[in-house]
Amino acid sequence: MKLIVGLGNPGKEYEKTRHNAGFMAVNRLAEQHGLAGAKTKFHAGVLEGRIVSTRVMLMQPMTFMNRSGLAVSEAVSFFKLDPQDILVIVDDTALPLGSIRLRAGGSTGGHNGLADIQQRIGSSNYPRLRIGVGEPRVGDHKIPQSDYVLAKFHEEELGTLEKTLNKSTSAVETWLREGIDIAMTRFNTSPDKSDKAKETQKDKKLDGLIENARDN
Repeated sequence: MKLIVGLGNPGKEYEKTRHNAGFMAVNRLAEQHGLAGAKTKFHAGVLEGRIVSTRVMLMQPMTFMNRSGLAVSEAVSFFKLDPQDILVIVDDTALPLGSIRLRAGGSTGGHNGLADIQQRIGSSNYPRLRIGVGEPRVGDHKIPQSDYVLAKFHEEELGTLEKTLNKSTSAVETWLREGIDIAMTRFNTSPDKSDKAKETQKDKKLDGLIENARDN
């Protein structure tokens, strides 16, 4: 059994927000592999089935981000899982939109969901997949991180997000099939140049909107 956990916040008001990138990735996995019939278990919404011939449980904790570890620890205890059997999918503001990063373990990077998981399972040696959502800024202007991650993706970001979610599901499949080391080698790459160009165009557009607002 492998446990694949997408982090996010429950409730319609949080749908399609940057902080829910983990939820989105788990939804995409379920769609692509025909997994349906979600149940409430371990303080989470869960789906069980097989992906690339491996028995898996897809999980979306329903306890809000900073208590994500409750659901994970209950599942780990019930199935007697090793940390290496868990893959946690999270948003990451340190990565540009379009990037993903796999790690075999490590620090929380300041992510509250990861911090709670590590405290509750007593280990940092579990794989995690970080989905880049970009820096908390509008043009050159920094904005509070909490406001940024709880805001929805902009319309012009959705095309890049779609590609990123598909890339994330491929990374999960590779982890299941070939292990974390091969998955890291294959998927820890920079975003496409076209995505970087779109980010630059978006920044210029937002800078223009700020300047117009100041003039008015």
